[in-house]
Amino acid sequence: MVREEVAGSTRTLQWKCVESRVDSKRLYYGRFILSPLMKGQADTIGIAMRRALLGEIEGTCITRAKSEKVPHEYSTILGIEESVHEILINLREIVLRSHLYGVIDASICVRGPRYVTAQDIILPLPSSVEIVDTTQHIAKLTEPIDLCIGLQIQRNRGYRMKSANNSQNGSYPIDAVSMPVRNANHSIHSYGNGNEKQEILFLEIWTNGSLTPKEALYEASRNLIDLFIPFLHAEEDMKFKENKNKLTPSPFTFQDRLTNLNKNKKGIPLKCIFIDQLELPSRTYNCLKRSNIHTLLDLLSKSKEDLMRIEYFHIEDVKQILDTLRKHCEIDLPKNKF
Repeated sequence: MVREEVAGSTRTLQWKCVESRVDSKRLYYGRFILSPLMKGQADTIGIAMRRALLGEIEGTCITRAKSEKVPHEYSTILGIEESVHEILINLREIVLRSHLYGVIDASICVRGPRYVTAQDIILPLPSSVEIVDTTQHIAKLTEPIDLCIGLQIQRNRGYRMKSANNSQNGSYPIDAVSMPVRNANHSIHSYGNGNEKQEILFLEIWTNGSLTPKEALYEASRNLIDLFIPFLHAEEDMKFKENKNKLTPSPFTFQDRLTNLNKNKKGIPLKCIFIDQLELPSRTYNCLKRSNIHTLLDLLSKSKEDLMRIEYFHIEDVKQILDTLRKHCEIDLPKNKF
């Protein structure tokens, strides 16, 4: 009954940004509203969105620093005002913007006396990493000495505390704060009476400058949708498990397969096989996911040339996908030239 009432409703949900400002290079603010909502829906959406904003969005940060002249993390170096520990804390505060996956090496090589800032970080060229605030302080050199630090940059999500026993050969881990959203808040305004009562959801988002609040809202929404997609296919998945012993590989060509998948129920099993079940490397999986390739059926609708057009995709990734499809599914992609 509830589903029929909602389906027959003429209300249209709308959202818009009612306030947006940049307080500094590392502090963006945005305020959004979503309405009209039925009683209780604002809390459902607000709580889920806040958790997704704070915990599900990926960010890039410096995760490790290395210097051969440093005996241990809590030592001091003659001619540098800050201790090694303070320098590591300053490196943790540097905000980076990127879509990279894996580890990228960077470095700092300067000679004092001078101030060392984020502008002195040497990134590989061409680099997909951008420093949001190049004025971020790292250290102050008070003597004519050389400071050389090797850095590792990585993309991840959430907060990862460094391991106390993970320091080796002058290489020191840094607490990884991969959280572009600094804070998120939601509030609710109710209006109407009785059964006609409706709600307006207000969302406030503060980011560190690597994403705008609008981009963070989009990213959190997409991650929430991805988390709930398996539930939409739960019924089809049960049918697939019941009939999986009856399925036999067919000798159809790729075009014949695609035609049959679109016309009859043979497409149901492949809709229920998600790309994470193929056990692909995390970088390959994330690149496919960002290109809206979620299921095996989505993947089979792409050619080799289509995959090569995906950002940060390499020919080795395509070969690995082809090997996986042939090994586990006995399926191949169209043989187009790269």
